[in-house]
Amino acid sequence: MRVLFLGDIVGRAARNAVIEQVPGLREEFALDFIVVNCENAAGGFGVTPAICDDLFAAGIDVLTTGNHVWDKREIIPYIEATPRLLRPLNMAEGTPGNGSISLTAEDGSRIVVINAITNLFMSDYDPVFPAVNGALVRNQMGRDADFILIDVHGEATSEKMAIGHHADGRATFVVGTHTHVPTADHHILAGGTAYQTDAGMCGDYDSVIGMDKHAATARFTGDTAPRLSVALGEPTLCGTLVESDAEGRAQSISPFRRGGRLSDINPD
Repeated sequence: MRVLFLGDIVGRAARNAVIEQVPGLREEFALDFIVVNCENAAGGFGVTPAICDDLFAAGIDVLTTGNHVWDKREIIPYIEATPRLLRPLNMAEGTPGNGSISLTAEDGSRIVVINAITNLFMSDYDPVFPAVNGALVRNQMGRDADFILIDVHGEATSEKMAIGHHADGRATFVVGTHTHVPTADHHILAGGTAYQTDAGMCGDYDSVIGMDKHAATARFTGDTAPRLSVALGEPTLCGTLVESDAEGRAQSISPFRRGGRLSDINPD
């Protein structure tokens, strides 16, 4: 199977670019599934039902989120009725929505997508390692899925790496989101799991993680800072393409970058 994951969409220009390009990317790379993190798609903070509908209509199969999932309160009834929009599975019991989903393609291939959020330097969420382990016990390669993808939304690179090794051999692809900077450590772990600490964002890189650079910098220098707003330059789409074998082991992992200020990288 060939699965493309795109990192956090930040703002309108980035989501429009994703919507415009996703159909062509599916054909260009012969993709079986496309998974995208959308938690910053609405002005940099959260996502709305209308935006989700537009992203699904473009051909995205699953949308993942993170700590900003509830910034737009109208998403609560939508996420309860829309299983393809995920929130982190280790949020408190009773939280609306689901942290994982299983989908089957027309050819019978099955993907499980798991959305998790880390604990270090984040808000108070349930412990992430038991949550991920439980999801992998319930969804086993071969028995329940042909490809298992885990979006690990978090700050600490060490924690993301540890989750990657914790899931090695039990998931096809573990990818980090939230820090918005594409890391250069894409590789296949010893047990056959593709791993990357952060896929990067879909957003303007003439910025501070997608936000206006002047306002964001003022917060660090102690100057009077205006409210944060999304940077308005041309976005770069950042993500990762993973190809797996019939047993769900990763055979290749390739970064994807297109447009904007970062240099283009196209998977083979």
